[in-house]
Amino acid sequence: MSDASQDADRPARRPGRDRDAEGRARNSRPRDGLGRPLPYGAPGVERQPEGIRRTPRQTLDEAQRLLDDGKPFHAHEVLEDMWKAAPEGERGLWRALAQFAVGLTHAARGNTRGAATLLERAARGLAPYGDRAPYGIDAAGLVRWAAAQGAAVEPGAVTAYHAAAEDGPSGVPGTTAGPPPPLRAPRSGH
Repeated sequence: MSDASQDADRPARRPGRDRDAEGRARNSRPRDGLGRPLPYGAPGVERQPEGIRRTPRQTLDEAQRLLDDGKPFHAHEVLEDMWKAAPEGERGLWRALAQFAVGLTHAARGNTRGAATLLERAARGLAPYGDRAPYGIDAAGLVRWAAAQGAAVEPGAVTAYHAAAEDGPSGVPGTTAGPPPPLRAPRSGH
């Protein structure tokens, strides 16, 4: 098939659609701290650059900083980069951590059903790592917290997770799960 006939089979591109240097669709609208698109020209929160190669330690440090700053959507982007670059045997771990951050994003946006779904999915993905997760990741603690949050969310409930610096994080109302635990277990000893 010739290039011309292949092009004829493709749907026409919408004029003015945002595209990256390779021609892939990319939304360049500014976004708020939870990743929601804002109108063009509105001030937004700087997005995390995609495709950054970080070490596992750098990834966890950056994701934790973003979670602590109330930016779970941005933390998910950092964790997703590691998920895509990780060796095959670790991809499930990093995918589950990214899903954990997406669950927190949904919770912060007030989407309780989405939060419960993603937190439960993250808990299932992290469960096989239990107490043996690499890089000091507290898989067991994250599983307990995510499972408690996911099970506690009722349809129509308002999720109160909000990790903005002025408010501090909180869990889902009516649960005792409290704020999400850190991604890595606290070091004991020194």
